[in-house]
Amino acid sequence: MTAGSSLSAAANHDRAIRIWLLAVAALVFVMVVVGGATRLTDSGLSITEWKPVTGSLPPLSHAHWLEEFAKYRASPQYQAINQGMSLADFQFIFWWEWGHRFLGRLIGAAMLLPWLFFVARGWLRGRLAAVTFGIGLMIGLQGLVGWIMVASGLKPGMVAVAPVKLMTHLVLACLILCALLWVALRLMPPRARETAPPIVRAGAIALFVTILVQIMLGALVAGNRAGLRFNDWPLMDGSLIPPAGILFDRPTIAEAFIDSLALTQFNHRLVAYGLLALAFWHMWTARGSAFAKGAVVLFGLVVAQAVIGIATLMLVVPLWAGLLHQGFALLVLGHAVAHMHGATRGGGAVEPSRFVRPVPAE
Repeated sequence: MTAGSSLSAAANHDRAIRIWLLAVAALVFVMVVVGGATRLTDSGLSITEWKPVTGSLPPLSHAHWLEEFAKYRASPQYQAINQGMSLADFQFIFWWEWGHRFLGRLIGAAMLLPWLFFVARGWLRGRLAAVTFGIGLMIGLQGLVGWIMVASGLKPGMVAVAPVKLMTHLVLACLILCALLWVALRLMPPRARETAPPIVRAGAIALFVTILVQIMLGALVAGNRAGLRFNDWPLMDGSLIPPAGILFDRPTIAEAFIDSLALTQFNHRLVAYGLLALAFWHMWTARGSAFAKGAVVLFGLVVAQAVIGIATLMLVVPLWAGLLHQGFALLVLGHAVAHMHGATRGGGAVEPSRFVRPVPAE
């Protein structure tokens, strides 16, 4: 094999691996949106057991449906808010949760099976094999975190999952998505690089971190169902800043930051304003550079997400708006990852040999 054909084969391998990672990232995106629907339809506690293997099959007979329904009727959520629910109503929420878990299993298979194939063929070696294996471990951990979250809502006296566990579940999904996108970007064909000015590089990193923090705060809002209260804007319950007694209505300040409907929503609003200002500042400082277009797009996405968030709040979180807000947040995060990659990696990808060992010449 000549040197030219060796490099061509390595580039083809990189392309196949990149497509694989982007496909898994797309599945993660769908998984998060379905998870949002599961939460908004109060379906997350409909399956009361964690069976990673045997649970992949849904009930296949009327008797099996009755058995699953009986397990749910013993749960605190049913006894507190869903007494008298029909079997058809239970099946509706069951299918949402089952679909969410099925997607989790599908993502695990979509990550593991191609990884084994690429390793067996020698396309994945060394650092790249280790990094992608680590992402696979994160996906496995996500399944465990998901069950811990569900289990928190099955405890006596609980009718929903714990907000901090919901936040952990969502943030881990976002980190998995970011890792998949980052590695895929690193496998892009090399091109001419331009070094980003330090202020642009710092701004790109700050925006990524702030967007991730904002998603964390949004998860606390969702976990507390705080979007169903304080549905005016730009005021909040008629005030620019709600009274301290409303914001800090929990026994401790720490509990208020996690469980107060008012404070979690207020914090989400404040960081949204800060994020808008940061995105505008970054767009301004990036003008005239090779990163200006990416900064403009990122600012536009942040503005659009703010508008969607305000509409979702003022409409009192209808299903379609809640899903749009959550899904669009991932699009904003994904672009922030790509923009940060360009700014911190010099606008180009590393040589394939840095990540994948070239095919040896014969």
